[in-house]
Amino acid sequence: MIRYSTKPISAILFLSLFALPFLLNSTLADDSWEPGRTIDDQPDLQGVWANNAITPVERPAMFDEREYLTGEEMQFLERRMSEITASGGDALFGESVLDAVFSGDVSSRDTQTGNYDQQWMVERTLDNRTSQIIDPSDGRFPARTVAAAAHDRELAGYRAEHPADSWLDRSLSERCVHRGVPNLRPGYNSYWQIVQSDNYVTIIQEMFHDVRVIPLTTMPNLHEDIRLWNGSSRGYWEGNTLVIDTQNINEKSDPGLDTQARVYQERLTRVSETELQYDFIVHDPGTFTDDYTRRLIFGYSEDKIYEYACHEGNYGMMNILSGHRIEEARLADND
Repeated sequence: MIRYSTKPISAILFLSLFALPFLLNSTLADDSWEPGRTIDDQPDLQGVWANNAITPVERPAMFDEREYLTGEEMQFLERRMSEITASGGDALFGESVLDAVFSGDVSSRDTQTGNYDQQWMVERTLDNRTSQIIDPSDGRFPARTVAAAAHDRELAGYRAEHPADSWLDRSLSERCVHRGVPNLRPGYNSYWQIVQSDNYVTIIQEMFHDVRVIPLTTMPNLHEDIRLWNGSSRGYWEGNTLVIDTQNINEKSDPGLDTQARVYQERLTRVSETELQYDFIVHDPGTFTDDYTRRLIFGYSEDKIYEYACHEGNYGMMNILSGHRIEEARLADND
């Protein structure tokens, strides 16, 4: 088992530049490490886990075919990240952190009115990988199918002409309904809590307080006509790895073509006291010409998960819809 070295920014600030290449640009191989066991003699994955690394999903073109960053690049990342964190500027969500580090542009990527500032964001972690995608080996998504590309263009055209005819034209996340399964967006309400029993594993996602109750016993799959927000999941153990297969995904929660054929596999392996390796394998023949695999390293957290409240949905939707009605009236007056 290969483990990737991750460090929070505050910890890095106390490290000398001499030590950084070793601590941040190396993998830790310790095949002898074994996780503890639960009272039901299962590998213990329980606790709160944070998905806060800045590793991009796809490998940026600047890294070409390189899987890992150099020591010099890690030093540069550390220095720029500490500057951005201390700046108190606009919030940088998801992968916009890495883009800001290398481009020097730390302005908001949110084109809408208003924004969060950096104090809303959790402390991000660094590791030395250039992409989450490990398969294909180029660190990029497989090519999209011809039908999916045509569908994307059609959907983009519709949204441009009908941005807010009704609330149904707005995204589920904007309506505070659902973020998708699994929610892998890092750095903002990106904590999971895992609770185990003999026959079930429960994963509590902080964002939208989604709770997934996953049976570990042999159960028949749901009928193909029954499609759920989080899909229908079944779990089982392969050695120390929890494997979760999910299908019957509601096309509204994760839009696309041929969603009936879409299958997700998640593989969770505790590789140290403070690291959880998470592999996400996607079979989506309606969208991609081949399967792909993402790997994330979650960090153990002593913090609790508190209730998530999507307050924007209480008033934001009314403002969005009424604003577009005003725009339509102005256009009509100008005709």
